[in-house]
Amino acid sequence: MEIKGRVALVLGAIKGIGKGIGLEFLRQGARVAFNYFDWEESLDGLKTDLAPFGLDVLITRTDMLDTGSMDGLIQKVIDRFGRLDILINNIERGGWPVVHGPYTREQWDLEMATTLRAKMWVFNAALPYLKSSRDSVVINFSSIAGIVGRSGPAAYVFNEGYAAASRGVSLLTETWARIGAPQVRVNEIMLGMVETRHGDKTRGWGLLTAQQQQAILEHTLVGRMGEIEDVVKAVLFVVRDAPFMTGSILRLDGGYVLAGEAVAPMPKGVL
Repeated sequence: MEIKGRVALVLGAIKGIGKGIGLEFLRQGARVAFNYFDWEESLDGLKTDLAPFGLDVLITRTDMLDTGSMDGLIQKVIDRFGRLDILINNIERGGWPVVHGPYTREQWDLEMATTLRAKMWVFNAALPYLKSSRDSVVINFSSIAGIVGRSGPAAYVFNEGYAAASRGVSLLTETWARIGAPQVRVNEIMLGMVETRHGDKTRGWGLLTAQQQQAILEHTLVGRMGEIEDVVKAVLFVVRDAPFMTGSILRLDGGYVLAGEAVAPMPKGVL
């Protein structure tokens, strides 16, 4: 897909990964709606970064827990730009055990409602316009929590509810790829430890001991934390350079999932 001239809606876009993706779309010549709800203190910084792009930008505030608000959000984008070609479904609320401790029912419900349910309803609201585009892309963000859960060095990072919701996103991705075909490609980027997602620029990371932090990095094959730019490059690949890919999961974790098992030396054999 040629990004120039397209219209993108980026959720969770007030800072971090969402903001980085939206800014890159603007640089590529797209018009972009930046949606947010929390982290109001970051709004001035977002406005400053977007000022050079003028009328190509829309900033909206929507409570994604309110499923009734999704139609209104999509309508704002259509009213402003007249179309919708790209949906970046970057909504989640991770349940750091080291932050939240044992589950309350309210925390569990909040994670399911944010990480899983909100994605469903915004996709449903956007789908007619994405199909009208006839060449559009949805990217769902999820987490390797859906694979590793509360185990190993990640035991202080991933709660079970967040892990279950992340695994559910993969089912949605595959189902939506069928529903959207052939006009809409739907793919998923499954993130590992990225600086602003489970990583060293989050509140939870600072609550880990130095030993716990090091264990996570040592469990990551590339030996470092992911950066926002790593995620932006993956998004550009899926949107711009992978027209034959739909219903797929791109795991972007620096090899964290693989690092639990060492490769044994090759034996000499008997022949």
